[in-house]
Amino acid sequence: MDKKKEREAAIREQRVTYEIYAELPDDGQRYEVLDGVLELMPRPSLVHQMLGGKLYYLATQSCSSEFFVLSAPLDVILSPRNVTQPDVILVRRDRTDIMTMRGIEGAPDLVVEILSPGSRHRDKVRKLAIYGKHGMPEYWILDPVARTLARHEQDGGRLTLTELFEGDEAVVSDKLPCISFAVSELFAEEQIGRLLAGG
Repeated sequence: MDKKKEREAAIREQRVTYEIYAELPDDGQRYEVLDGVLELMPRPSLVHQMLGGKLYYLATQSCSSEFFVLSAPLDVILSPRNVTQPDVILVRRDRTDIMTMRGIEGAPDLVVEILSPGSRHRDKVRKLAIYGKHGMPEYWILDPVARTLARHEQDGGRLTLTELFEGDEAVVSDKLPCISFAVSELFAEEQIGRLLAGG
């Protein structure tokens, strides 16, 4: 069996590895590999993009001396069968050994996912379990509809919800002391409010 047919058969059987994923032709879509299953990612909405840009800006402003602040699309290769593309990624500057030409190989110090209608279960359940299993120290989930930011911390091979921030509450983390902003700052842009209201 030639390589192309072998790759297609593996994808149909849901045995996708990073190597198969990396060889896929660019079809203009974004994919992740979750427990060996190739997943098509929903296209980010305008609100998703605006919130991701704001988070990236806030993290860069306050943390760039201590962390590399990165954004999607960028592969986080947790294992051969788990490759994600978080919206915002922070890697401590003394951990450059996990940064390679392929992407981030191992658990970054923080990943942030912004929920979309098509990604709620994937981000809140499946990725939560995968990130926990692979030793992710901290995982944030930003919910644009509820206007909340859920902070999860590593707890013996799983991630546990430690805080739920909303409104004018300051988002803080003992693992990332450089971070401090109010959730309301993310939604301060009038256009975001209008779009979320269906305008």
